[in-house]
Amino acid sequence: MLNSGRLRLLSLLETLGTVRAVAETLHLSASTVSQQLAVLETETRCQLLERTGRKVRLTPAGLLLARRGREILDQMAEAEAELHALNDEPIGTVRLGAFQSAIYTLAVPAATRLATSHPRLRLELIELEPHESGPALRSGEADVIVTTTDYVGLSWGADLEIIPLGTDPIVLVLPRDHPLTGRTTVNLAACAEETWACDRPQSYMADLTVRLCREAGFEPRVACRFSNYLMVLRHVESGRSITLLPALAITPDHAVTTRELSTPVHRNVTIAVRRGTTQRAAVNAVVTALRDHPEIPALAAPKQRPGRLG
Repeated sequence: MLNSGRLRLLSLLETLGTVRAVAETLHLSASTVSQQLAVLETETRCQLLERTGRKVRLTPAGLLLARRGREILDQMAEAEAELHALNDEPIGTVRLGAFQSAIYTLAVPAATRLATSHPRLRLELIELEPHESGPALRSGEADVIVTTTDYVGLSWGADLEIIPLGTDPIVLVLPRDHPLTGRTTVNLAACAEETWACDRPQSYMADLTVRLCREAGFEPRVACRFSNYLMVLRHVESGRSITLLPALAITPDHAVTTRELSTPVHRNVTIAVRRGTTQRAAVNAVVTALRDHPEIPALAAPKQRPGRLG
């Protein structure tokens, strides 16, 4: 009989690539993970791993079981929810991953509504940027994510179900006394001599900022990199930098001015789940709560608009 815990280890190995990464994710020792995977090979009577020196990779049988394992684990979670909620009441834990600017605009309000409408559902919020959320969804570390399908580093395959939420413009953020605040829209070429505040390297906004600046004919001179948009905005408030951010990240309490780009850029904001999991009452309740949000000025209707994708 297949063991769900060992199936999860194999699925994580296929996503993360190394035994050490699996061990760190689950707070286990690497030797414990290796032992459990060896037991799984014995249980299945199949060679699931190929060892090349100190590294391992999945055999065709291992890949098959890892991918089927995710489906099995989702079905087990669905069965448990059904047994505990024969009246279709959403129950259990749902892990929701969302990027920074969606935490307080979408995720927290959804959690507040769910606490009232479905008190036996426990929503766990995780901050995950677009380059992190896709792998977390596929590995089972997240059940629902709020992300953008414009992130080029992630493939959107048939294993994921995408539910559009809207479009979010990318805006230029300036200190309130900056000379460019006198313009209605700004061509990024006018910012070639500016100092920039940016997100972490290889993150969605850091990559987008570099790409747009290069398209405008210059390399941005970066003064600081913060993983928190609040820190980025504080640096801009001080008058020491400018930045590009999604409009969702800007709130009225920040002493900054925003300007649209002369060639509009936006990102498509979406919900994503593993295909089939919306049949689980708890997951479906979270998706419904995210979609049923009050009007958010920065989030336009879920349709393509003129301009480039972020």
